[in-house]
Amino acid sequence: MQSLDIHRPDMPDLQFVLLVLALCTSRLSSLNVPESLRAMIFDRCWALVNDGPPPTQAEERVLDLRAGTDVTLEAMVETIRSLLTEAGIPTLRWDHPPSEPTRSSTPEALPLIERLQKLYPAPPDIADRGGEP
Repeated sequence: MQSLDIHRPDMPDLQFVLLVLALCTSRLSSLNVPESLRAMIFDRCWALVNDGPPPTQAEERVLDLRAGTDVTLEAMVETIRSLLTEAGIPTLRWDHPPSEPTRSSTPEALPLIERLQKLYPAPPDIADRGGEP
């Protein structure tokens, strides 16, 4: 079971928002957030970066945060935290193993991905040699 403390997520705000929005738009039945609250979180965050109404098709419920500002990001974090707190949900919980990406990254995203890999490098693939040099 995976979990995320909404007040101490131990991750940058952008990563927190992206993860929560991904969970809210997922079809995970094990997420401890009711469907109506998931929709409300997405819709309110959508309204912070878009003028029109949020999409109704599940496949289209994706936010493009590239044009957002730090103020927009802070508003999204506050929106997510306040809605979950009001609902009495201090920790998100879900049961789903991490999966491989389903699409390759766009060329525009590669600089961000490279910066994130420098911040959070993958552990080395070194086999345990049982104390041998």
